[in-house]
Amino acid sequence: MSDILVETKAGIATVTINRPQARNTVTYDMWRGFADIFGELNADKCVRSVILTGAGGDFSAGADISEFGKTRENLEKAREYEVAVDKCCAAIMHCAKPVIAVNLGYTLGGGAHLAMSADFRYAHSAARFGIPAANLSIVYGVQATRKLLALVGLIEAKRILYTAQRFDAEHALRIGFVDHVSETPMAAAVEFAGAMAAKAPLTQGGAKYILNSVALQEFDAGTADALIDRAAASFDYAEGRNAFAEKRPPAFRGE
Repeated sequence: MSDILVETKAGIATVTINRPQARNTVTYDMWRGFADIFGELNADKCVRSVILTGAGGDFSAGADISEFGKTRENLEKAREYEVAVDKCCAAIMHCAKPVIAVNLGYTLGGGAHLAMSADFRYAHSAARFGIPAANLSIVYGVQATRKLLALVGLIEAKRILYTAQRFDAEHALRIGFVDHVSETPMAAAVEFAGAMAAKAPLTQGGAKYILNSVALQEFDAGTADALIDRAAASFDYAEGRNAFAEKRPPAFRGE
C-alpha cells in the first residue's frame, strides 16, 4: 500500500497522505516523494486543481518523529532532512495549479507546513492545529515560518511558535490560518476546485507566482514578466476573447 495516493477525476487531482494508522505522519521518503508527485501534477495539463488531504481522521500529525534517531541523528542529517522538507513544500507552493488542503483531525508541525504550502485550507469544525517545535527544541524552518507569518501576522506567529499550543478550527479561521470551516470540508473543496478548474490556468499560475513571491519576499520581476507575456501570447487569451464575443463558456487549454 502506497503512503501517498493520487487520484484524478474531472480535472481535479486528489493527493492523500495514506498512513492513518500513524495519524498520517510523514516519513523522510514521503517528503521526497511529495516533491516528485507535485512536479508531475504541475506538468499534467489534464489536471486543473489539486486537493491535498489525509486518509482516515487526520490531515497529518507532522513528521514521523520515530525516525529522527536515524534521519536527524546529527547536524548533517538534520540539514539534509530540512532540505527534503523544503523541497517538498516548495513543489506544492510552486505548483501552478490551485491547491486546496482539506484539514481533518490533526494538522501539526510538518503537517502544518504541508497545509500552509497550499493556496487554501478547508478545515473540519473539529480539526486541531499546532506547531510543537518548542516541545522538541527544533527551530521551525525559514520557509515554513515565512508562510506562517504571511498567513497569521507577527504576533500570532510568535504565539504559535513560542508556546507550541494547539488551537481549534474556529481560532484558525479567526487568525487567517484557514479559509473555510464546515462539517463537510471535502465536499466544499471539491466544489471550489471544480469552479477553479474551469478558469484560465495561465491566469491562475501567473497570479499564484506574483502573490506568493511578494508575500514571501521572493519576487523576481523577470519571472513575473515572462508569465504575463506567455498569457498575452497564448491560445487561451484568444479563446477568452472569442468566447466573450460569442457569449459562450471558454474552453481553456493552458497554452
